Amino acid sequence: MKCIKPLIFAAVSLLLLGCSKNPEKKITGESRNQLRGLSDTEIIIGSHTDLSGPVAIWGTGSINGARMRFEEANNLGGIYGRNIRFIVEDTQYQIPRAIQAANKLINKDEIFAMLLALGTPPNNAVLTQQLSAGVPNLFPLTGARTMVEPFHKLKFSQRGIYYDEIRAGLKYFVEQEKKTNPCVIYQDTDYGQEILEGALDQAKEMNIEISQTSAHKPTESEFTAALLKLKNASCDVIFMGTIHRDTILILETARKMAVEAIFVGNNAAYGQVIAQQKSGSGEGYHAFVHMAKLYKSDNLSAEVLAWWQRYEERFGKEPGIPAMEGYRAADITVKALEIAGRYITTETFIEAIESIDRYEDIFGYEVSFGPDDHNGVNASVLSVVKDGKWETLATSLSY
Repeated sequence: MKCIKPLIFAAVSLLLLGCSKNPEKKITGESRNQLRGLSDTEIIIGSHTDLSGPVAIWGTGSINGARMRFEEANNLGGIYGRNIRFIVEDTQYQIPRAIQAANKLINKDEIFAMLLALGTPPNNAVLTQQLSAGVPNLFPLTGARTMVEPFHKLKFSQRGIYYDEIRAGLKYFVEQEKKTNPCVIYQDTDYGQEILEGALDQAKEMNIEISQTSAHKPTESEFTAALLKLKNASCDVIFMGTIHRDTILILETARKMAVEAIFVGNNAAYGQVIAQQKSGSGEGYHAFVHMAKLYKSDNLSAEVLAWWQRYEERFGKEPGIPAMEGYRAADITVKALEIAGRYITTETFIEAIESIDRYEDIFGYEVSFGPDDHNGVNASVLSVVKDGKWETLATSLSY
């Protein structure tokens, strides 16, 4: 009589002992959620992201970075003999496609965890279903407060929260740069609303006012009227709830209209594509971020330089912030899988991440977690574009 592997948990333990020549490789657990995405040979990780839409620069780079780290782990024999299979779905930054992708990853692929899911609206659209299915949300590419609030055992972030970054930014520019007429221009989305709320809350705490605001759709391409509104309000610092495309369009329009205010963005609008605009419109643009862009001409450590060269050889382009963030997310995931041990379950995996304290990535940035703290980063780096490159002005800023 052949041994079979039934779905009924009550028989699992006996079968593992009676049917396997190597029972220590078998996975134990108390529920189906603890078994999903795990087999004797694989750990299945999923991601829904933008690979061909308006923010593909973030999706592609982060996924490339993660793939490289997972390939390194697999080439060394995997995690206790299990290879990591990374399944990525392209959402084109569209909510219906994100919902479709999440349904596939959760219900068909039965992933163990979601990694680097991109965007505030897509994450918000699928998070309730995902958490109900017992699938951890690891290090999403959004700084939305909903990624860490309210606290949930399955939610983890490794980047700055937009709301916190804008509050830190307003505090810095009012106190250190003596700006008196702050304004906000933002996308009329969940993401943009967090930028506005952060600015309004910090202004209230400092007993000042936001002089003017302007909202726009993510697809907006004409910003003359919006910037005229801000210029007429004599804004001297303008905080931006924008991403790459609209950031560039706003900065180009501001240059043509001779708007003299300082423009300040965050993680979502931080990239070399903004800094290197041929017109020079990116010059003087500031951003509060959780890690600063590196350049090959910098005095890179031997480890980072080797990583840079591996990335170029693997993907035919130089790595940017998205690749750095993706690589780190995958590295923390690998570390947690190793800590959790051979007999991993969702619960032991979560406990493993929570045990990671003062982890330092190869780029020199620190991340810490704890049983009651799943937000790995609590301070910002202030960067500015100078001569077409990002330059760090200050570190460890908060409000």
